[in-house]
Formats: sequence, C-alpha cells, structure tokens
Amino acid sequence: MKIWRSIALQAVAASAFIFLLQRYGLSASLDSSLLWALTFGACAAGLAYMQSNR
Repeated sequence: MKIWRSIALQAVAASAFIFLLQRYGLSASLDSSLLWALTFGACAAGLAYMQSNR
C-alpha cells in the first residue's frame, strides 16, 4: 500500500506543478491547463510505477 501512496503523490505533484505553470506562468486557458495536468500526471504515475518495480 505504501508504493501506491507514493505513486499517487508523485502524480498529484506533477499535475499540480504543470497546471500552475500552464495556467499562471504561461497564461493558458483552463481547458488546456487541465489537459496538460492530466497528461503529465498520468506520465508521472507510469514512471513512478515502473521505478517501483525495479
């Protein structure tokens, strides 16, 4: 269970970072920011999962 919490935390952190960067740093639209946040969160979760299985 500890591994899944770590994966979720990394996905949330990546999503929040890219959302804030897109929305406020680059002044992108809300739809675009949410789409990028979802994409980066999924990629971060995938990478964290792959690293946890090493």
